[in-house]
Amino acid sequence: MTEPTPPVAKRVDTRREFHGDVFVDPYEWLRDKSNPEVIAYLEAENEYADQSTAQLEPLRQRIFDEIKARTKETDLSVPVRRGDWWYYARSFEGKQYGVQCRCAVIDPDDWNPPVLDEDTEIPGEQVLIDENVEAEGHDFFSLGAASISPDGNVLAYSVDVVGDERYTLRFRNLRTGEQYPDEIVGVGAGATWATDNRTVYYVTVDAAWRPDTVWRHRLASGLAAEKVYHEADEKYWVAVGRTRSDAYIQIASGSAITSEVRYADAADPHAEFVVVLPRRDGIEYSVEHAIVGGQNRFLILHNDGAVNFTLVEAPVDDPSAQRTLIPHRDDVRLDGVDAFAGHLVVSYRGEALPRIQLWPIDGDGYGRAEEISFDSELMSAGLAGNPNWDSPKLRVGAGSFITPVRIYDLDLVTGERTLLREQPVLGDYRREDYVERRDWAQAADGTKIPISIVHRADIEFPAPALIYGYGAYEMCEDPRFSIARLSLLDRGMVFAVAHVRGGGEMGRLWYERGKLLEKTNTFTDFVSVAQHLVDTGLTRPEHLVALGGSAGGLLMGAVANIAPDLFAGILAQVPFVDPLTTILDPSLPLTVTEWDEWGNPLSDSDVYHYMKSYSPYENVAAKDYPAILAMTSLHDTRVYYVEPAKWVAALRHTKTDGNPVLLKTQMTAGHGGISGRYERWKEVAYQYAWLLAAADRDHYGSGQVDDLLVDR
Repeated sequence: MTEPTPPVAKRVDTRREFHGDVFVDPYEWLRDKSNPEVIAYLEAENEYADQSTAQLEPLRQRIFDEIKARTKETDLSVPVRRGDWWYYARSFEGKQYGVQCRCAVIDPDDWNPPVLDEDTEIPGEQVLIDENVEAEGHDFFSLGAASISPDGNVLAYSVDVVGDERYTLRFRNLRTGEQYPDEIVGVGAGATWATDNRTVYYVTVDAAWRPDTVWRHRLASGLAAEKVYHEADEKYWVAVGRTRSDAYIQIASGSAITSEVRYADAADPHAEFVVVLPRRDGIEYSVEHAIVGGQNRFLILHNDGAVNFTLVEAPVDDPSAQRTLIPHRDDVRLDGVDAFAGHLVVSYRGEALPRIQLWPIDGDGYGRAEEISFDSELMSAGLAGNPNWDSPKLRVGAGSFITPVRIYDLDLVTGERTLLREQPVLGDYRREDYVERRDWAQAADGTKIPISIVHRADIEFPAPALIYGYGAYEMCEDPRFSIARLSLLDRGMVFAVAHVRGGGEMGRLWYERGKLLEKTNTFTDFVSVAQHLVDTGLTRPEHLVALGGSAGGLLMGAVANIAPDLFAGILAQVPFVDPLTTILDPSLPLTVTEWDEWGNPLSDSDVYHYMKSYSPYENVAAKDYPAILAMTSLHDTRVYYVEPAKWVAALRHTKTDGNPVLLKTQMTAGHGGISGRYERWKEVAYQYAWLLAAADRDHYGSGQVDDLLVDR
């Protein structure tokens, strides 16, 4: 059989000069997607990727079939009460998208969710929005807002049918089923109702896709929307929401390191917004509203002199008159606080895992905190659907790598915990057939790096292994169950998560020591974890593959340059592999608002040269690399398709080995990839088949799919 020939991108030199450094970029011409030659090149790359992986089609089909067979396709979520209705989501076999529904509350005093049967007609069921109907005629569909007015009579919903994350906001009368003529184009995903049931707040973005302006729209008034707040500082984004108490609308302005919150009366459609605490560079805070002893109070979580944050309370009319509720701790990162009529829920992070505490509101103060704990070492826990201010029950979700998501109701009077649902996994899945555990690697500077490891209980080591990482924006890669991942585990593959610096698993300092001029810690941590997996006998380099997306794709590109001999294959999803070019262009989405994360190479020579030292694209070298698959989307507005396209072209031109380098571009999708659950399962199957094959280097490209070590 003739080997497919990869496309060769032409080289057109583009000169870049900053801080005395000259870089000649031969592939920058690929940025212009209006150029038919660019589209033709991307399509040629897709064809080459399809030809190069054609022998994996039987394996892809088997993995897709396994995901489908394990998934309860016709299903129904646990109902959540809000006002006089129980809200829930349905899915139907054969349909790509969900259906949002509700049914009436029969007994106002009964807070136990009704037990609904997905196969039986539900009396009085009302379909709020059928995403399948909305998606008809579109190659891509994403539902943004699906927000019900406080009186339950109007649905505000937004849709994106391109993938560029610019939504069209529409309104539906839920009493008559009719659409309002109001339609607002080019908005952000969300919508927030004022409590007058006619006023809606939403956000628009600027030319660089930065959410920068909050608007107030009066439904069915025929009036133009009113601009409520515009954030002029290009480093800041804005968001709008309503407090759980329904008392206030909040507008949050924030950069990566600084916050400012405004509030206004949610019942007043003409309310003026007041700043809670003026912004100060480097100080972050969030605000929740509570009523304690009949008094309105703000609960403020901030990092002023408290790197891992502290929780204070203050009167609403004087937010500076603060009293500490939870002091700063070096070993605990406070993440958030949610207020209810009779209690608070404090979310925090300890030992690299998310946890929650329940605080009763007792008269004029607070009662003793109660830990909401679970029995697994790697169990993640958090709130799950609690829209009501005065519910007698608290809805909690928990899960782990081997425990499907469990939804509980906690009775706030008796403390009784009721399991409402465990995510169904069809077939013969048993959690005791799998092992999840925590391990630690040592970085070059002596720092201990946590690793989460999952595998079947009956496998032998060394085994094929997949290591995943992200490491940016203080994002945490917490334990979560995945039906699709079982197709890897059941083929004898180990799944490991490297909780590298730049994430937030170990507190704020963990994040700060993996950003700006310490960013390379993220990359060397990942290499240290990979080396640890090899040194401890869990796997071998010829059977070790790596996966990361977006900022995790930058991680993939960096480790490919740093330690290419440690991996058999690397899969980079929507990878940020040309960061310096992007961060040098203030007109792009990932630039001005990102300077607090990466630094400003325009004004700072040290930042420029530091970023150039780790930029994957600019450091491709004449050496051997592992097999590489880069996946991207043409309409991605966060990480442009051009970054992986340039990277792949440079790798092919420069590297010295014969391992395949593939580029797969979704031509009708955005940053989150293609839409529709079956299409996403197919994409996951595509990726997993490639990873499995790459982890068995002897058979990659041989066509002997049934002989794959990991498919026996």
